[in-house]
Amino acid sequence: MNETKVEQEKVILVGCQTTDDDARFDYSMEELKNLTKTANGHVVATLTQNRDRIHPSTYIGKGKVEELENLAEELEVDLIIFNDELSPSQVRNISKNIDARIIDRTQLILDIFAGRARSKEGKLQVELAQLQYLLPRLGGQGLQLSRLGAGIGTRGPGETKLESDRRHIRRRIDDIKGQLNVIVEHRDRYRERRKRNRAFQIALVGYTNAGKSTIFNRLSEADSFEENILFATLDPMTRKVILPSGFSALITDTVGFIQDLPTTLVAAFRSTLEEVKEADLLLHIVDSSNEEYYQHEDTVHQLLADLEIPAIPQLTVYNKKDMIHPNFVPSAKTDSIIITAFDKQDRNSLKQKIEELMIDNMDYYEIEVASDNGKLLSQLKNETVLRDLTFNEETQLYLCKGYALKEHAISKYIQPHETNE
Repeated sequence: MNETKVEQEKVILVGCQTTDDDARFDYSMEELKNLTKTANGHVVATLTQNRDRIHPSTYIGKGKVEELENLAEELEVDLIIFNDELSPSQVRNISKNIDARIIDRTQLILDIFAGRARSKEGKLQVELAQLQYLLPRLGGQGLQLSRLGAGIGTRGPGETKLESDRRHIRRRIDDIKGQLNVIVEHRDRYRERRKRNRAFQIALVGYTNAGKSTIFNRLSEADSFEENILFATLDPMTRKVILPSGFSALITDTVGFIQDLPTTLVAAFRSTLEEVKEADLLLHIVDSSNEEYYQHEDTVHQLLADLEIPAIPQLTVYNKKDMIHPNFVPSAKTDSIIITAFDKQDRNSLKQKIEELMIDNMDYYEIEVASDNGKLLSQLKNETVLRDLTFNEETQLYLCKGYALKEHAISKYIQPHETNE
């Protein structure tokens, strides 16, 4: 409750456009504004410049730096946020005549992540990313160190670690990596157990704030944190979802993607996104109410490629159809569906679609089971999609027809059949 009462910091945003893509630049600046709002900052001014390339020593041109100095003094701002990653020398040169703190887009995202992490693993991964970002910049902090206190860009490791020497930080990085390895090994064992049980695994992916956690909660009746803010979910959560046939699958909520995601974070959250690699089906959630929905789709596809996610069957779920953008046109190259997460009928349609795609990747079977083999009958009901169960009075056998996951332990009891269904 106290956090909501913290006074907002006054912020100036600074961006430098080096391409002719006005729409992408404008959206990037709008996104920076939303990120600042998420971090409890209040944007009072925005300063932009068109250049052939970023100025190597001051990011923006000398004239714009003077304009920024005057603007910061006039508006008495607390913080200036740059839309690209700054080098230590750029921070040092820009801050010579500015009293306000200066951070870049990467630090802002890291700061939001620090405030959102809930699990031990999430907190460790954020701290690791922050320390890896800070390590090469220690020598260039200079006056910035003396200005650090509470506020955006300072959460997480804190000023004591900023003032620590490189050896101390490297030692801490090694310590965190060791702790994360233990957590990863534990998750690998858990994942292996799921593999042995051959549960069907669904992973939600998508741009931040597309509605993944809302869909996750409604499909699984879980309690993942959901709110209309960027990066509401950081820690992966797995729950059971029951499909129309009664078949139980596992569904995992993952961290939201964003364009220009800091490389330190991509590396730090690679292990978290390992859940995606193990999935049998990806649900790519897209916000159909957002004007930049196509850009969001493209960013997610690019990041999945960067993370070397293998070719996994994918269903694109266009969410928020009740607020759909007037220019929206489905652009998915894969199967797609348009829903509103809060509509029960839409959710049932989504579950039906998931089951159809799941069956496409299963083996059809027909098997006769003795009436006294209750264990096998129970397994068929719970661990396969049982479409037909008929009892033959003459033979005293049950004829079972349905679909089973490839390589499931139950497959030794059943022989796949060809079907024209």
